Amino acid sequence: YSFGSTLSSCLDDLCPQTSRAIKPSKPQPWLKNDTLRELRSKLRAAERKWQKKQNQTDLKNYQLLLASFSASLTAAKAEFYHKKISSLTDSRKLFATFKTLLNPPPPPQATCLTAEALASFFTGKVAAISSQFTDATCSSPTSCSAARYPSTEGVAFSSFAPLTENETLALLTRSRPTTCPLDPIPSDLLQTIAPAIISAITHTINASLTSGVFPTAFKQAQVTPLLKKPSLNPAQVDNYRPVSLLPFLSKTLERAALNQVSGFLTQNDLLDQNQSGFKKGHSTETALLSVTEALKTARAAGQSSVLILLDLSAAFDTVNHDFLLTILSNMGISDNALSWFRSYLTGRSFRVSWQGRLSPAHSLSTGVPQGSVLGPLLFSIYTTSLGRVIHSHGFSYHCFADDTQLYLSFSPDDHSISARISQCLSDISAWMKEHHLQLNLSKTGHTSKTFYSTQLCHKPSTLSLSLTDKDC
Repeated sequence: YSFGSTLSSCLDDLCPQTSRAIKPSKPQPWLKNDTLRELRSKLRAAERKWQKKQNQTDLKNYQLLLASFSASLTAAKAEFYHKKISSLTDSRKLFATFKTLLNPPPPPQATCLTAEALASFFTGKVAAISSQFTDATCSSPTSCSAARYPSTEGVAFSSFAPLTENETLALLTRSRPTTCPLDPIPSDLLQTIAPAIISAITHTINASLTSGVFPTAFKQAQVTPLLKKPSLNPAQVDNYRPVSLLPFLSKTLERAALNQVSGFLTQNDLLDQNQSGFKKGHSTETALLSVTEALKTARAAGQSSVLILLDLSAAFDTVNHDFLLTILSNMGISDNALSWFRSYLTGRSFRVSWQGRLSPAHSLSTGVPQGSVLGPLLFSIYTTSLGRVIHSHGFSYHCFADDTQLYLSFSPDDHSISARISQCLSDISAWMKEHHLQLNLSKTGHTSKTFYSTQLCHKPSTLSLSLTDKDC
C-alpha cells in the first residue's frame, strides 16, 4: 500500500543499508569471574600439554582441572540466576528467565521440509475438518436451533466513531512494538516518529472505519512454523504449529475497532461471563480458581463432582464466517459496522516463511485471524451459546479461550448421573457440528471417562462414557 511503501522508501533514503562485520558474541555474564577465568586458563593449558605429550599424569591433571572448572561454573551460574530471579519485579521478565532455564534451545530447522509443504499441511488440516460439515450440518446459521445467542432489542451498533489524532497517537504509543516482516519500518521507530505522521495514520484508520472496508494490505499474514515441543521430530510437518504475524498498523486499526465494539457488548451484557480468556482482569488463574473453588465447596457439602475438559482441534481456524456474521447481527452489530467485520474476515491470505524462503500465498475461507487483536473476541462471541447448552443439563462451566471445563456436583447416591453426562456430551457434540467446530477426541475422550469423587475418603469410581468420531 502507498502509505507503507512511502514509509519504507523514506527509511531507505535516511538509513541506507550498509555491511557490518559481525562482532563476536559477548561472554555469558556468569563467566565474568576472575576465579573462573584463571581456572579456564589453567584448564586449556593442561589440555594442550596432555594433547602434546599424551602422558597419563598430564591426562589425570587435566581431568581434575576439568572437574573443578565444571563444578565452579555450575555454582557461578546458579548464583547468577539466584540473584537475578530474586531482584526481578517485572513478571514478564521473570517468566522469560524461567523459560530460558526450563526450555532447551529449539533444534535446527529440518532441511527436508519446505515452506510450501508446511503451508499445504496447515491449509489441508483446516480443509479436512471443514469438509466434514459440508453436508452433515445445516446450510445456514438461521436454521440451526442451537444458535440461540443473546440479542438486543432496539439497541444497535451501526457504525464506528472516527478517531481523533490524540486517540490514534495513544493507541500507537501504548501498544507493544511487535514488528513483523510485513511492516514497512520497525514498529518502535514508527512509535518514535508517530507525532510527525499521526495525521496520515489517523486518516487511514478513519477511512477504513467509516467506509466499512478493511484494507487489503492488512489482510496478509506471514506464518512462522514453531515446533510444538523440543522433543518432537522436526522432520514431521504435523509437529509444527503456525505462528501468524500481522502488520503493526493492522493491529492498531483492530484496536480502534475493538475498543468501540467491546464497549457496546459489555454495556449490553452480551459477552459470556464465564469466559476468562482475552478479558481484562481475567487470566488462567481466574479460570482455575472458579472451577477449583466450586469443587471444594461441593466437597465441603458432602457432594461428589465430575469434571470434563473439552479440547478443540484448530478451533480459531474453522470458524464459519456466515455463522459469525449472523451472530454479530443478532447481537446488534449492523449496517456499516457489520460490513466492516465482513470485510475484515474475508479475502485473507498467508505465506509461510521457512529457511529464508516464502511459500506462495494461500487463501483463507474460514476462521478468525490468528495473532490478531479482534480474533479472540470474535471467537468468544462465536461460542457464547455453548454455555446455554451446558446450563440446560444443570452443569456449570468455565472457559479460557477454546478450552472449556464443565462440572457437575451431585449426591453420591445419584445413579442417574451417567445418563445425564452422556446426554450433555451428546448435545455439546451436536452444537459443535452446527458451528463447524471439532472436538479433539484424543484429549476430550480421555479426560471425560473418569469420575472423581471430591470426598478424599472415597475411592474414585469409573463412568462408562465415550465420544466417537460419529458423535463429533
